Amino acid sequence: MSKLNTNPRENTSLSDVHRSVEIPHETKRWKRIFAFFGPAYLVSVGYMDPGNWATDIEGGARFGYALVWVLLMSNLMAVLLQTLSARLGIVSGRDLAQACRDNYPAPIAYALWFLAEVAIAACDLAEVLGTAIGINLLFHIPVIWGVVIAGFDTMLLLAIQNLGVRKFEAFIIALVALIGGCFLVEMFLAKPDAAGIVQGFVPSLPEGALFVAIGIIGATVMPHNLYLHSALVQTRAFDRSPEGKRSAAKLNFFDSAIALNAAFFVNAAILILAASTFYKNGIVVNELQQAHQLLSPLVGTSLAGTLFAVALLAAGQSSTLTGTLAGQIIMEGFLHFKIRPFVRRLVTRMVAIVPAVWVLLTVGESGTYSLLILSQVVLSLQLPFAIVPLIHFTSDKRIMGEFANKAWVQGLAWLSAGIIIVLNAKLVVEKALELIATTPNTGIKLLVSIGAMVWAVLLGYVLVKPFLDKRSNTIARERRRDAVFTMLPEGGRLALQEPRFAKIGATIAFSESDRNVLCHAIHLAKQHGAELCLFHVVEGVGGVVYGTEAFDSEAREDALYLERLAEALRQDGLQAAPHLGFGDVPKAIIHLAKETQIDALVMGGHGHRGIADFIFGATISPVRHELSIPMLIVR
Repeated sequence: MSKLNTNPRENTSLSDVHRSVEIPHETKRWKRIFAFFGPAYLVSVGYMDPGNWATDIEGGARFGYALVWVLLMSNLMAVLLQTLSARLGIVSGRDLAQACRDNYPAPIAYALWFLAEVAIAACDLAEVLGTAIGINLLFHIPVIWGVVIAGFDTMLLLAIQNLGVRKFEAFIIALVALIGGCFLVEMFLAKPDAAGIVQGFVPSLPEGALFVAIGIIGATVMPHNLYLHSALVQTRAFDRSPEGKRSAAKLNFFDSAIALNAAFFVNAAILILAASTFYKNGIVVNELQQAHQLLSPLVGTSLAGTLFAVALLAAGQSSTLTGTLAGQIIMEGFLHFKIRPFVRRLVTRMVAIVPAVWVLLTVGESGTYSLLILSQVVLSLQLPFAIVPLIHFTSDKRIMGEFANKAWVQGLAWLSAGIIIVLNAKLVVEKALELIATTPNTGIKLLVSIGAMVWAVLLGYVLVKPFLDKRSNTIARERRRDAVFTMLPEGGRLALQEPRFAKIGATIAFSESDRNVLCHAIHLAKQHGAELCLFHVVEGVGGVVYGTEAFDSEAREDALYLERLAEALRQDGLQAAPHLGFGDVPKAIIHLAKETQIDALVMGGHGHRGIADFIFGATISPVRHELSIPMLIVR
């Protein structure tokens, strides 16, 4: 793993293009608005990738217009969550992956990184299959060879990134426009039932539709897009003042609303197209190739099939490019590990190609459709682990300051998260129980059970821990505030009670430090009219071995010196008494302090630390930790 660079620019999201798009200040307003538009369009292609096609066609072909409301709900969630993602990047200057690393313990951060990588692989699997199928439909190349081509075509497309952020965004927007244009014509040709579409906006869940509905949610509100958006908005060199951030957040909201509603149109068009052709004619679609073959005769023109294939290929290619950026952001943010984009892309694509090739070789092309839907369900299962941290971070005033989510925004965000979590939990339980009931292999049953439990425990931790941290921080702040308010009554004068010391201890080491110790101890004793307790510890062999029973020549000399010192203080008008300890110095001082019930202790500090403490012994720290009275350390 590469070391974290100390250069601030190198520690930013997408450091090569960070704040590379200049925002004109003294110019027409529409130019400033146009300068902010772009990031959401890169995000939007993830909402219309081949995985979406599979779930939308499945939903329309099996349940007609009944799941249009799921698309609408998913789109509203997407607009809200992508807006929060953009705000996190704009206000905090951190992308979601960096924020997770900053705010979660390392093991949890690594777990979230692993799940994010799984989501990237699942998304890339859909892109590989979509591109391969699109190539197959247009050029009649076998799907398995299309998968191989898809493994390398992305390297050529990555060169577009080197042309700059704006040209890269323009290319993606052109692909999005191509997809939208194709389906605009498809909708005109299919002539869907307007009344059925309106009815589809009424929430209902036909029997067997849960799996497809969750797939639609997972395909629409894609987890890696939340990481992506929080980094892309930082390519704009906007004013970092509060007003500048507020303006940037507002313009990015419009960018998100326009781009994601365009994605909603594409997804709704695919589902409606499937409902008005396949469901209407009682046809169950099991693969994208079948949908392509049936469109032309059902609609009445070969143009429908061609447009479908062109749009599918464009969707696969556009989502491939943004998937590369998302993978780069996740790896750099969580691990502080930076590699060349083409290497990152190659690794991710190889991970996606392996299951695609395996399915094609074992099941055939008919298995690609189920694999596409499964990839979207995997995305949906990972989604809570991106949404929950995002809501926590954007609601935290320590991170967002005055831009933290208002109560109504938090309510809508948690409602969206709740819907997703409940549906996912239901799916996990159902599928786990189904697999356990139908699988005779005990090892697989155990693995499934453990996986479901780990998913639930990790989600519970990510969900609850920030609330507990916030509560503990709130309690601590309240205690500190109460302590301050107790000291500061309405009159404004400090309400403090001065301490009164009846007995003050002073440690005597028979060294040069005794002079300073006695000076401070005498000063305190005179201020408080307190008695001085003079402590000395006999460290010789006799003191260590025999303790209080020792009375060798060293002990007798120490006792005599301490008594003379006390007598001198008494002659000066002070109350003073000698107290002798034996053996281990810290333990002896602690024992003497407790035995004499002193109210304060003055000690001399030797000044050494570290290895010197190990060699010469440490006294102050053990005494300080054990005694709860005030201590004055002098040198």
